[in-house]
Amino acid sequence: MGENKTMIAYDTRGGTTEEYAKAINSVLTDEFKMQTDLVNLKKACNPDLTQYQNVIVGAGIKIFRMHREGAKFLEKKNFEGKNVGIFLSSLVSRDEAIKKYVDVILRKNTTLKLIAVEVFGGKNENIRKNQPRYDRYRKSQRVDPQNRGALTKLTIHHNFQSTKI
Repeated sequence: MGENKTMIAYDTRGGTTEEYAKAINSVLTDEFKMQTDLVNLKKACNPDLTQYQNVIVGAGIKIFRMHREGAKFLEKKNFEGKNVGIFLSSLVSRDEAIKKYVDVILRKNTTLKLIAVEVFGGKNENIRKNQPRYDRYRKSQRVDPQNRGALTKLTIHHNFQSTKI
């Protein structure tokens, strides 16, 4: 098993969750020199976890549901002995998203022991076309590309470092 190898698995529909996964990947590889693999769960729905000590899973929320492949991966995979982090891209508040989605997953998969959870702003493409793009994001937690690295360091990497990976 890779001592510091990290899988960043994600399920995206509109591309927002993929953007966050790539930003997390960039911070972990460029700034912290961690070995990472990005895995799109639509293309590899059942990846092997044996070579990873750390697993970060991202999924979007749409129409009050977590994207299917991300939810299935979290519900059914055996995460025994892994450091696991979850990030969601959602239009609902952090506390509400954790209660509605993450807590449900934790009840279904008892091998899942989280060390990090974060909720980033989602995107709503159903808003009128003449409205500025930035208004389509939940403003309270929207993360622009320049700030993604700093937010990632505070939320994901800090929690993994505190577990001595």
